[in-house]
Amino acid sequence: MPHQTDIGFPADHPTAAGHFPGNPVIPGAVLLDTALTAIAAAEGRQSGPCRLRSAKFLHPVRPGDRMLLEWQGAPSGGIAFTGSVAGRPVMTGSVTS
Repeated sequence: MPHQTDIGFPADHPTAAGHFPGNPVIPGAVLLDTALTAIAAAEGRQSGPCRLRSAKFLHPVRPGDRMLLEWQGAPSGGIAFTGSVAGRPVMTGSVTS
């Protein structure tokens, strides 16, 4: 069964001004960092270096959005994760230690 947590991106998120004026999105690097930090915290681990095996960004995440992050252990020993906003998939990925 996957674990999950809800992540909010405030309307005044600091990256919104530069990505992109008039059409703001949360950058993929911020989505990944936020997701991996949330997973580490929920698992009681320190956030640290890991190997990104895959990452796909399926739909923009905008300032003011709330992303449901779900993850579970992968057969390879890593962690597979997905993010969705209002039921729409926005990202998928997997990491290993």
